Amino acid sequence: MNAEGQPTSQGSAPQSAMDTGGSSYPPKAFTTGRRDGAVVNVMSCDVEDYFQVQAFANRVTRDDWDGFAPRVEANTNRVMDIFAAGGVKATFFTLGWVAERYPALIKRIVDEGHELASHGFAHFRVFEQEPEVFRADIRRTKALLEDTGGVPVRGYRAATFSIGRDNMWAFDILAEEGYAYSSSIYPVNHDLYGMPEAPRFAFFPTGAHPIEEYPITTMRLGSRNVPCGGGGYFRLLPYPVSRWAMRRVNTDDARPCIFYFHPWEVDPDQPRMDGLSAKSKFRHYLNLDRMAGRLENLCKDFAWDRMDRVFLEAA
Repeated sequence: MNAEGQPTSQGSAPQSAMDTGGSSYPPKAFTTGRRDGAVVNVMSCDVEDYFQVQAFANRVTRDDWDGFAPRVEANTNRVMDIFAAGGVKATFFTLGWVAERYPALIKRIVDEGHELASHGFAHFRVFEQEPEVFRADIRRTKALLEDTGGVPVRGYRAATFSIGRDNMWAFDILAEEGYAYSSSIYPVNHDLYGMPEAPRFAFFPTGAHPIEEYPITTMRLGSRNVPCGGGGYFRLLPYPVSRWAMRRVNTDDARPCIFYFHPWEVDPDQPRMDGLSAKSKFRHYLNLDRMAGRLENLCKDFAWDRMDRVFLEAA
């Protein structure tokens, strides 16, 4: 940020090692405001059904999807009920596959004031796609969501956070297809995803186009980024630990947290999949019965809003 308080240019040098995680990517200047003295955080939900997750990919093919009893509509409606009770607006990164089958769900997301965003069409990881296949996927999904919801779609989240150091070309294609931002990088070490050298906070991933990346939140602990932005970690850790970590990001870093989860995580009664590894069972089913209550507490303990309003409209 310059002396007049305006955002620095895309080509400016990184502000600090903490801002960038040691990378050379220029960070976005922080301009997000506060609400009642508190940092406003981003609530996001990746709208997909329980049988579409990456952990089940070796057990379930996309050709099998229509053979499963769907639960995504009921679970996403439950999530919106929780948000309505807590006065929370969120960003729903939605599969085109879901939007195609449940247009009433898409309309409710929009009608209740949430942001509608893209999660790609059928949960393909970006590194599994060639650039032009990726382009067709995100173009098709954006058009479907906009036609169904009647609102512009500006945001994208890659399946399983599958944009990283080897496929940064995806950002240029996203910008060319009319997306304003991505939230597709988790700056951690993980066996399925992760780009630990990426900035921890909003940054410009490419000089060719002014698209922004909003990484999932981590807390800095020593020389490591520790996950604290949702997903399985939120179900694994006791809630007070997650709350402490997110508050530390809000206070010590003075930055908003980006939290994410899936509708199937509030559904402890979902059918159990057989043929899974012990790791996949643990990751998917751990503490599903506690998730709704923890989400309700999260809504009470922090200030939340849509990603576009926290970042794009505050810039």
